[in-house]
Amino acid sequence: MAPENIKEYAMTDQDFRSFVQLAYDHTGIVLGDQKREMVYSRLARRIRFLGLQTFAQYHDYLLNDKTGEIDHFINAITTNLTSFFRENHHFEFLRDNVIPMLKSEHRRDHKVRIWSAGCSTGEEPYSLAIQFSEEFPNVGWDIKILATDLDSNVLSHGRNGIYDAERIKGLSKARVSRWFEKVDKEKVEVNPVLKRLIRFNRLNLLGSWPIKNKFDVVFCRNVLIYFNRETQATLFERYASVLKVGGYMMIGHSESVPKSCGRFKSIGKTIYQRIE
Repeated sequence: MAPENIKEYAMTDQDFRSFVQLAYDHTGIVLGDQKREMVYSRLARRIRFLGLQTFAQYHDYLLNDKTGEIDHFINAITTNLTSFFRENHHFEFLRDNVIPMLKSEHRRDHKVRIWSAGCSTGEEPYSLAIQFSEEFPNVGWDIKILATDLDSNVLSHGRNGIYDAERIKGLSKARVSRWFEKVDKEKVEVNPVLKRLIRFNRLNLLGSWPIKNKFDVVFCRNVLIYFNRETQATLFERYASVLKVGGYMMIGHSESVPKSCGRFKSIGKTIYQRIE
């Protein structure tokens, strides 16, 4: 029996650096040395699936990609950790401050636009849909949520809207009863009313943004930590350009707007408002 520390495939430093570079070239994501075990475990599954023998072979396979494997590579190296109403202070701020302001600001056109950038498996945009549905009248308002991610697998999950029942244990009984339907003993599905508010699209934040209308609110949480400071600064400038003056942006607990970007002001814990 082989010792436990003997791995199925050997990953050299050169192998790891080549995948780090490939990830950066295609996504802008910076993978530090602390991500080595994650990269190994996730790419080993692809090597096994494709019947290859080494990481070098897999890298060559990606460079000569004719089957769309690069999408599987991107899906493998992107991390998707999320939950319903994660970092709940953002949703409380929406309820107490943002939504009352939007009701007044849009009292004539009745149009509200929200973007969940890096939506993962959909818990965040569905949480937004619940929050806005609970606070706005049932009729007369045009509320749309754009949910984007780089990973096509998590987008498919989000569109389906089916989750393990364990995922909603932290929600109140009233919310569970109103917004989720039981599929079986282990699965629940979000209410179709919520699905109709959300459009799930694949988007690389470093590519073009086919966005026509400006947003009232942007959620981009625990996404920017995967980029270097220069790329973060560029992205914040781009976010400002698609956010209405006075609009709000929510970011992750370990993120901050670079000082070089003067288009936002901090108004709370990881809550920013566009000022110019």
